[in-house]
Amino acid sequence: MNPKLLALYGLKFDPFSPDVPTEALYRSPKIENFCWRIEQAHLREGGFALISGDPGCGKSVVLRLLAERLARLADLSVGVIHHPQSHLSDFYRELGDIFGVAIRVSNRWGGFKALRARWLDHLGSTTRRSVLLCDEAQEMSPVVLNELRLLASARFDSQSLLCVVLAGDGRLQEKLRREELIPLGSRIRTRLAAEAAPREELMAGLEHLIEAAGNANLMTRELRHTLVDHAAGNFRILVAMAAELLMTAASREIVTLDETLYLEVFGRPPAHPARRLAATR
Repeated sequence: MNPKLLALYGLKFDPFSPDVPTEALYRSPKIENFCWRIEQAHLREGGFALISGDPGCGKSVVLRLLAERLARLADLSVGVIHHPQSHLSDFYRELGDIFGVAIRVSNRWGGFKALRARWLDHLGSTTRRSVLLCDEAQEMSPVVLNELRLLASARFDSQSLLCVVLAGDGRLQEKLRREELIPLGSRIRTRLAAEAAPREELMAGLEHLIEAAGNANLMTRELRHTLVDHAAGNFRILVAMAAELLMTAASREIVTLDETLYLEVFGRPPAHPARRLAATR
């Protein structure tokens, strides 16, 4: 949204764009508890954590909030997997780039040892594990997931070298039930289910967005309730509808978004006269 339109609504940023500032993201008590457990337990004990849920329910938002929270901690190494669908050799290359370790694909054993040595050095100097975050983890192959499990443990599985947070949809849950991945699934110590949100939580998230953007009166209370009622418990659907309304209002220079605008944009179009006539026969 250009500065002229932001000024029209008294906004500091577009509250419904995908890249809103992290401080504008809503933190439910459940999300806060999950992030607290990662910070207070997993960084010191290591192991795997899982964020699961349907598309649009906020898994990636939780990772953004967690990454921002961890970034405030001194001497903490946090890496992000950007290409989860990699084969094993490219996965090693990406880990090498993330943690500053030279990896030769022709010598995977050397890469295995070098990565573990880097994580051990970090653990010895800070008493906290390095962190690896992976969104869209349902795209990771079973071979890569098992390799990550083996990389991250030492001393006959009594010592965790890494804190790994996986986020994925139902396909990841199904994948972890496969026989070859049961050892990994059994090591997931902390879980967050990003389920369909209750309307109170959707309302809190919507109001937090527009207040953080600088205009708590951007839309009427009636419109807020209408949006929440039609979002099917999905934050992505809620924000997409709000974004469509804001763009339509901006094109017409409508200052306050209301239910009338909602009906114009999303209301059912009137039936064709011929169809109405046929329906009455």
